[in-house]
Amino acid sequence: MTEKTILAISGKPGLFLLVSQGRNTLIVESLDEQKKRFPVSQHDRITSLKDVSMYTDDDDNIPLFNVFNNIKEMQDGKIIDINGKKASKDELEEFMAKALPNYDRDRVYQNDIRKLISWYNILIQNGINDFELPEEKDEEEDKEQNS
Repeated sequence: MTEKTILAISGKPGLFLLVSQGRNTLIVESLDEQKKRFPVSQHDRITSLKDVSMYTDDDDNIPLFNVFNNIKEMQDGKIIDINGKKASKDELEEFMAKALPNYDRDRVYQNDIRKLISWYNILIQNGINDFELPEEKDEEEDKEQNS
């Protein structure tokens, strides 16, 4: 994954790129056509996408970037043509079953799938399509060096 820190901020639609850190604030830039920069305080609920995971039927949760990788392969790196806002429950569940076959159907809600589609499309539209987490890259490099 890119070294950029991508954030979701509760109550604000879309995704944001961490630009700078102040004493009690973060400066973020919206990942949309406006590229608007603004401060967010420690009182806002801020989540880094690398810390987000999805529930599965197994005991382990799957990191969101692994799900993005699955979608990228499924879509050949293109945006998802499902309109998340207008898609039916069946369409969303069918899409999710392809992206992550063992997702927990009781704990992953329609809104979660809509947000997943929206976030993936935002990232792809902004040229962010390397979804490997830094730990995964380190493991791959170790395997190559040990071969």
